[in-house]
Amino acid sequence: MTQSFEPQSPTVVLDPEREASLRSVGIVSYVLHAIVAIGAVLPGVQASVLLLVIAVIVDLVKRDEAAGTWQATHFSWRLRSVLWCGILYAITIPLWFLFVLPGWIAWIAISIWFLYRIVRGWLAMNDRRPMPM
Repeated sequence: MTQSFEPQSPTVVLDPEREASLRSVGIVSYVLHAIVAIGAVLPGVQASVLLLVIAVIVDLVKRDEAAGTWQATHFSWRLRSVLWCGILYAITIPLWFLFVLPGWIAWIAISIWFLYRIVRGWLAMNDRRPMPM
């Protein structure tokens, strides 16, 4: 007998109004994340960290409403993206003090990865697909 270790799909079905509301929150959050991510990649276009803080707070406050739905995976996806980027940026700070070029390269790579995760999540949300856990 074999067991399948595939993640189970969300089982909670929301009424259309609540789903639309959560989807709107997701779009706003992805837009805020995207502004910050694009600002991190393009030189001279620095978006405020305040936008990222607002997006994270919105995600933290609203994620319980999406519990058990496909949209819950998007809240987790965005929060994990920010957490990992923050950790990676913090780890690479010493590169800026020791060698400027490697620090710059590391931060650009992290920023591109962050932008990739935001675009990937946004596209999946538009297709109403959950994100991997």
